[in-house]
Amino acid sequence: MKKTFPLSIEGKHRDRVVDAVKHEIRKYVRRERRRALPEGVDFWDFECKFGPSEVAAERVHFATITACINAAVQENATQLYIEIVARPGVRKARLSP
Repeated sequence: MKKTFPLSIEGKHRDRVVDAVKHEIRKYVRRERRRALPEGVDFWDFECKFGPSEVAAERVHFATITACINAAVQENATQLYIEIVARPGVRKARLSP
């Protein structure tokens, strides 16, 4: 998913727009995780970019997307660019102490 979300939509409360953005992200992630895993793959990993525009977007960890959205809203951003790409992931063995 590569999308720019406007946060200032006429006739809609800003908080509801932000909730809709978060819901759309969660819906996309749920849909991607339901896809069948290729052979030899343990899970779907997500590469994410976040920023005010596509040009200014920076890599962020998937777990911090919601915090990034909240921070941008606090700074009165007018739009958000979010890129989330699903990649196959393989678990690494832990070293026991």
